[in-house]
Amino acid sequence: MRVLGINAVFHDPAAALVIDGEVVAAAEEERFSRRKHGKRPVPFSTWELPELSARWCLEYAGISPGDLDAVAYSYDPSLVDAEYAPWEELRTTYARRAPEFLSTALPGLDPAIVRFVPHHVAHAASTGLAAPFGGNCAVLVADGRGECGSHLAGRYVDQELTTFASQRLPHSLGLMYEDLTEHLGFLRSSDEYKVMALASHAKPVHLDLMREHVLVRDGGFEIRPLDWSTLAKQRTKDGELGQEHAELAASVQVRLEEVLLELATWLHERTGEKRLTMAGGVALNCVANTRIFAEGPFDEVWVQPAAGDAGTALGAALATTSDTVSAMPGADLGRGFSDEEIESVLRVAAVPFEKPADVAVEVAQALAANKIVAWFQGRSEYGPRALGRRSLLANPCHAENLTRLNDVKGREQFRPVAPMVLADRAADVFTRGPIPSPYMLFVHDVRPEWKDKIPAVVHVDGTARAQTVEGDPLLERMLREFEARSGVPVVVNTSLNTAGRPMVDTPRDALECFGSSPVDLLAIGPYVVRR
Repeated sequence: MRVLGINAVFHDPAAALVIDGEVVAAAEEERFSRRKHGKRPVPFSTWELPELSARWCLEYAGISPGDLDAVAYSYDPSLVDAEYAPWEELRTTYARRAPEFLSTALPGLDPAIVRFVPHHVAHAASTGLAAPFGGNCAVLVADGRGECGSHLAGRYVDQELTTFASQRLPHSLGLMYEDLTEHLGFLRSSDEYKVMALASHAKPVHLDLMREHVLVRDGGFEIRPLDWSTLAKQRTKDGELGQEHAELAASVQVRLEEVLLELATWLHERTGEKRLTMAGGVALNCVANTRIFAEGPFDEVWVQPAAGDAGTALGAALATTSDTVSAMPGADLGRGFSDEEIESVLRVAAVPFEKPADVAVEVAQALAANKIVAWFQGRSEYGPRALGRRSLLANPCHAENLTRLNDVKGREQFRPVAPMVLADRAADVFTRGPIPSPYMLFVHDVRPEWKDKIPAVVHVDGTARAQTVEGDPLLERMLREFEARSGVPVVVNTSLNTAGRPMVDTPRDALECFGSSPVDLLAIGPYVVRR
């Protein structure tokens, strides 16, 4: 069965293709359109479809729209309760017309094969069906909103989802965090990760108040109104971040962690499962994820790497297929380019380039010499994390490299960068979080003896969002070569982009980013381009 999944209603439009239960391709529209998050999550944008990513998925598989058995759209307009939200009727109207819009965007597609999949069911399927361990598992979804809710707690048994609890709007952990993001002067539905980073710089002085306003009840929650300005003044986009802002961020962050931990505990008591899978935008909060792993009752916790709305394209397809679903093979599900294609782009750009004997060795040498490296290899990542396909790399042994990388990317200096580490060395350096951790969705404590050795990746609270590497020969070789030269099995890894722009996706994108930022070396396929 050939199923194309589509996410289009809110933000992060994306497409995913599942054939005979196997995940073949998945990509976000922003990587093609070069618009961060693809579009803004307003009702007026609901008609916009991930046309470019959908066409690419089909082209990659060598099939046409007419070859599809189903198209799964990750939103069911029949479930919408429009009473609480202005303009919701417009959003719902556009969603209802999705079959016609899709048949126009993908000529040859029969609109009759379009299936509406409830938003949170799509989130649940993206993690409960795609998890690597297979079999039965509990599933926890939390985000801003779907059709009429913001949360789902359930269980998969033999690919069948049973829902035990859900939370109706307007109560929403995700929307609460979005409101805080906006109050702190950041872009809502985009910059929530900045709030998580800021929270580490203060104590949760308002935690008792947050506990009064955010309550957990029988697998769901209630969020009582609270005027943020009574705790910290509204910040403008370019305004100064003060201690009061960090304290508010810390208070909301810690209460979010507590609530998620309570919800996970309730779900465990209800299901008795040993494995928990998570999705929804809130599941991108890696600090909360680690508390669930370290303090919660589950033996294993797996988070969908595209946990935000982009992942619902994959989940909708998985929920719609009639085939037995195979585990997600990895996050590298996007576009890749042959050596010949890369060389052609380099020649057209008329830039000097070399083909070293081993690009991994060349990069390790550059990193050991404290150079910043743009790394472009293989198929691009599905989801918001750079996982060694479209990455900026640096030497973690120099504290100033955090400042250097934030300057390269043009972003706030309170933002941390992450360590990439060999899986067989990870436990020597990191603790508390799960190992392996291939998708950078948990934080780990840095062991005391390593903090001074890798200061660039140690956050102010002593943690790091580690990515473990295993099964990628090129990355593993680069890391081992770097360790041979530095004595450190860790490299700094952050996304290959600059602030406000999507991660690079094509060789041309990589050259444009390299040419406009102070990066010393571009390793692109088997080639290197030097500054």
